[in-house]
Amino acid sequence: MADITKADWKLFRERIGGWQEAHMEKLIKEYLDLLSGDEPSSKKFWALEKRINSDKRTPGVQLILKKSKIDWDLARLMHDGVITAADLEGFSEELKNYVLERAEFYFNEE
Repeated sequence: MADITKADWKLFRERIGGWQEAHMEKLIKEYLDLLSGDEPSSKKFWALEKRINSDKRTPGVQLILKKSKIDWDLARLMHDGVITAADLEGFSEELKNYVLERAEFYFNEE
């Protein structure tokens, strides 16, 4: 586990809302594409419901903020495509390295 500094925690809290807003905007565009398809309305409805139920459980939409978990949360956000390594700019080197290693190790094996 990385040592989370006060500066890391503050920066995470400042950025998470913007990251989530951008991610939800992307999701809404995907939902619009789904709803604009040629499928019957009932298929689109149930596909959208399934998709929303899945998406709302991801950290890009909903996240319980805990200082002790931001390393893991950042790795999950990277895995889900909510953020990139460039978004880690400004965080401590220790946290960045830990997040990048964790994201690579845990999520590239899927």
